[in-house]
Amino acid sequence: MNSINTYQQLIEEALKGKNYGSNPKELYAPIEYIMSLGGKRMRPVLVLMACELFDGDVKKALHPSLAIELFHNFTLVHDDIMDKAPLRRGKQTVHAKWNDNIAILSGDAMMVRAYQELCKADAALLPVLLEIFSDTAAKVCEGQQLDMNYEALPRVAIPSYLKMIELKTAVLLGGALKIGAIVGGAREEDAQRLYDFGKHVGVAFQLQDDILDVYADAEKFGKQKGGDIIANKKTYLLLKAIEMAESNRYMKEELQQWIAAPHFDPKDKVEAVTNIYNFLNVKELARTEMKKHFDLAIDCLKDIPVAADKKQALVAFAESLMVREV
Repeated sequence: MNSINTYQQLIEEALKGKNYGSNPKELYAPIEYIMSLGGKRMRPVLVLMACELFDGDVKKALHPSLAIELFHNFTLVHDDIMDKAPLRRGKQTVHAKWNDNIAILSGDAMMVRAYQELCKADAALLPVLLEIFSDTAAKVCEGQQLDMNYEALPRVAIPSYLKMIELKTAVLLGGALKIGAIVGGAREEDAQRLYDFGKHVGVAFQLQDDILDVYADAEKFGKQKGGDIIANKKTYLLLKAIEMAESNRYMKEELQQWIAAPHFDPKDKVEAVTNIYNFLNVKELARTEMKKHFDLAIDCLKDIPVAADKKQALVAFAESLMVREV
């Protein structure tokens, strides 16, 4: 299998100078902007890796991989509006740089461009690829809606939260792998095993994201530090803290006061809630849950009938996603 850098270079080369449209510039300039912010391109890389896992032609998976990357960035643009997030990859978010209306329309145009890219795939595979892509996209929207629903609830069960992040974040990794596997000629059952691998890796990745939001160096992470705490986002850390604080009256009251406070200094809130997390040791509990899903992911690969070294390349890439500074 090719190296991760080779896959990334293929994707960057395909994206370089890509014409998303020019007029009106307010519609298309934000697309060029968000797509130029880089990142690891892990979702399109997974498409290419899955294709090559089954000895498929990586070039035939390139357009589907770009479709996945366009769709992913579309979700980021809209998520940032809903979260009122000021930063994305250390730069201004689209809605902050332009405005909410422009960001909404540009995101919509990105979704259209994503389907156009997907439709450049092998015509014989297109019905299956469109079904996987559309089902994945619908699940991501379901997850985002659940995420917003949960913001208004005082408590959310942790299994419900895990299902939400599976839909919002993890299924896109699974969908990327399944699309790549189908292009590569995989059997349905093996494509599904890769989907499940990606799903569990995605849950582990999001749990780590919950941890990083609170504990990472904001400059290195490229996001506002403690943004989830400020917004009362139902993360694994918060839900576990609420659960554990039931047996500690002082912690329970302090945590509820910060959650309910209509006015507060963001820095003070982040510091206070982080101290509660530290006292209750929820960071380590989140790490344990993260490792459980990562181990489940690796288990999904064992019955796929391809060479061990090829599967190891996927394991190594998944491990690299888990190595982010906390």
